[in-house]
Amino acid sequence: MSKWKKVKISDLGRVVGGATPSTKKEEYYNGDIAWITPKDLSDFQGRYISQGERSITKAGMDSCSTQLLPKNTILFSSRAPIGYVAIAQNEMCTNQGFKSVIPYDNVDYLFLYYLLKYNKDTIEAMGSGTTFKEVSGSVMRKIEVMIPESITTQRNIAAIFNAIDCKIENNQRINDNLIQQVNAIFKHWFSDSPKLDSMAKVALADLCLVITKGTTPTTLGRPFVSEGINFIKAESILGNHAIDKNKFAFINTETNDLLKRSIICSGDIVFTIAGTLGRFALIDDSVLPANTNQAVAIIRADPQLVMPEYLYSFFLGNWHNDYYTKRIQQAVQANLSLGTIKSLPIPILPDRDMSEYLGMISPIIKMTKLNEHEITRLENMRDTLLPRLMSGELDVSDFDI
Repeated sequence: MSKWKKVKISDLGRVVGGATPSTKKEEYYNGDIAWITPKDLSDFQGRYISQGERSITKAGMDSCSTQLLPKNTILFSSRAPIGYVAIAQNEMCTNQGFKSVIPYDNVDYLFLYYLLKYNKDTIEAMGSGTTFKEVSGSVMRKIEVMIPESITTQRNIAAIFNAIDCKIENNQRINDNLIQQVNAIFKHWFSDSPKLDSMAKVALADLCLVITKGTTPTTLGRPFVSEGINFIKAESILGNHAIDKNKFAFINTETNDLLKRSIICSGDIVFTIAGTLGRFALIDDSVLPANTNQAVAIIRADPQLVMPEYLYSFFLGNWHNDYYTKRIQQAVQANLSLGTIKSLPIPILPDRDMSEYLGMISPIIKMTKLNEHEITRLENMRDTLLPRLMSGELDVSDFDI
């Protein structure tokens, strides 16, 4: 049986903060040094991050207190939202939203990554602040955690999680490749086709049974609940067209009946029309029953006219991008109207070509959904094992991994 001991995070690695160069000096940005902010991790899938939305120059780094972090540093977002965790795939630096931990030589970096994931709620609870919550460097260093005394046990624990996450990441790479295949097929049949100009084009609304959006229940005096009907929000729809079930809210049956206009069905395309615009996914039975709010449009194909996969391929092929971008409405936040969504012109293939096209794309889309299901199953397995392994409930000291 492995023995465990209590240590401080500062016993496991050097805790380092970050900073932001002056935004008034253009020469500080667009350099060769990856510069990570919590926003870069808000939709991040996987463990290893190599770059963020922005980068800085050596002069930018030297102008502020951010530091160059070595490969395998564990990034931990310490300013609201607290608890995003990632591993530096290469040298990089961060803004002030992180307290990164550079592991000492006698600490396995993968174990440290999973240890911080397991303790993120404990760390968040130590945060303070009025405008927004933040965990300071001094607090982060003093936080106590339990670890196995044996480095072998630490590595065994990390190896179990690593095997699961490697499979998840492999499935995500496969899905990226499958979507590229659909894009290539779409480009051949539509974007690059000499027949495109002669194809009949029909407004999206005329090919659908429903194009609508939802309502936030609280505006109708209806509360969210701890469990029940899945309530899909804009942040539930990922950039890779998957659904993050960990970002659902929930409503009860009575609220769902009240919001009957926005009850989601299998085969619907959900599309974000406010906030982060233009994210979309194809819904299957695994997320049902479900509803949504006004930031998400529901596009339901009329199967008597076109199959859902046909319309979905147009979104995967970015057919909508220029059309919708030119029609974005600017208010407090950018948004797209349902009228704009409905008016998108969709080329229609002749019957024989339609059958051939669907025969090519539908099996690929089905494979992506099956991979998404396996990713969810593996994530659930990992998240179930995390507290049991990190608390010592399951002993892996004698495992030969």
